[in-house]
Amino acid sequence: MDLMLMGQWGLVLLGAYLLGSLSSAIIVCRLMGLADPRQAGSGNPGATNVKRLYGSKPAAITLLGDLLKGFLPVLLANQLGVDALWVILIGLASFLGHLYPVFFGFKGGKGVATMLGVMFGLSLPIGLAVSGTWLFVAKALKVSSLSALVATALAPFYIYLLTETSSDTGAEMTWITVTSLMTVILFWRHRSNIERLLKGEESFISKK
Repeated sequence: MDLMLMGQWGLVLLGAYLLGSLSSAIIVCRLMGLADPRQAGSGNPGATNVKRLYGSKPAAITLLGDLLKGFLPVLLANQLGVDALWVILIGLASFLGHLYPVFFGFKGGKGVATMLGVMFGLSLPIGLAVSGTWLFVAKALKVSSLSALVATALAPFYIYLLTETSSDTGAEMTWITVTSLMTVILFWRHRSNIERLLKGEESFISKK
């Protein structure tokens, strides 16, 4: 790959990262005249904390925004026939932007909705499998963090099962490898939740 092409892809990845850096929770709360979600509740700028603090409407808008950050750039790359490696790297860049947003002091959310958006961008069946797992576990156990951990842990397995890459196993393995990396990072971001889960102290999903 020549330097010019590398530079072009670098700009694409930077654009995906900057898109991911737009914190939906903070922006939505500011526009709706609500306090910064980083200063209350769990302190996490994500849909779950927004729901606990301010109810379903701002949380739903936050969730949609975080999903779209992962979904749109990956879908566009997929539709343009971009190489599988760059497709998933674009998703990773957006995911990292959400976690470490340059616009908000590199203190972002935990990445669940944005990673889910990336999965939908890769393919509808993968996205449905991951989101369906989250919904099933959430309905059964009423614990948002556990639902997220189970769903994202299964994401690489769903890619293996549902990706039509019989003629290109390299593409499948690329998606599995980078998605596994995203899952590890997401688990790290949830380490305090995991500690509370092990102690039986994790919060249940609010009905607010």
